[in-house]
Amino acid sequence: MSENSKAVGVENRDAIAVVSLLRSASRNSMNQELVDEAKAALLELDRDDNVRAIVLVGALPGFCAGSDLKFIGALGLEAMGRFEQECGDLGRLIGFIGKPVVAAVEGFAIGGGFTLATSCDVVVAGRGSKWSLPEVPHGWLTPWGIKSLVARVGLIKARHLCFCLEPLTADDARVLGAVDYCCDDGEALSSAIGVANKLALLPRPAVAATKRFFSSYLMQDAEAMDFEANRLFLDNCREKAAQATLDKFRKR
Repeated sequence: MSENSKAVGVENRDAIAVVSLLRSASRNSMNQELVDEAKAALLELDRDDNVRAIVLVGALPGFCAGSDLKFIGALGLEAMGRFEQECGDLGRLIGFIGKPVVAAVEGFAIGGGFTLATSCDVVVAGRGSKWSLPEVPHGWLTPWGIKSLVARVGLIKARHLCFCLEPLTADDARVLGAVDYCCDDGEALSSAIGVANKLALLPRPAVAATKRFFSSYLMQDAEAMDFEANRLFLDNCREKAAQATLDKFRKR
């Protein structure tokens, strides 16, 4: 990306705002700029009375590949932990803003991209999209967003998904509850906008109240879970398996 380019773009379509992750050359992986810009965009849109629903999408080739391992591999452990905490802040922010957020997933939702999607109120996915949480094979626990996964699929299934014994198709993820709607490949954005338009037509105070009511339960203990996962993640990152993974990206 050039110095003046954006990691996140916003397009207003009447009452719908489309927030796009724009690091396509890095598979929309999350670095500091993307996280900061995404948080700022969501907060601004939540204050905009003309916006009634938000769609979160990744520029092709896919939704989001999780943390940028080249970026975090260049950080010290303390800074790495702070960054992953900020990723968790982004996921919880989606849950606590008043506007409903619909994820539009094409291609893949990997690692933090998976938990970013499950942090959204509604998830729409192209049937060809691949879903996985590869952190344990990399050598560490998924460091944030596990509560959003647990809220959707339950503790036992969430644990199984975190072990990453096999990737999921979008239909697999829908059966588990991680995805709400499947559509033809290439149609995730238009389908997500269709869902967002339905939400936008509902009485605004009732939508906000419904989101707030359920978020208070769905997100209960989410910050504490992120804190504990982050602590264990940093412990894991001191071990040989994690260091071997990070070394591969440090050399790129």
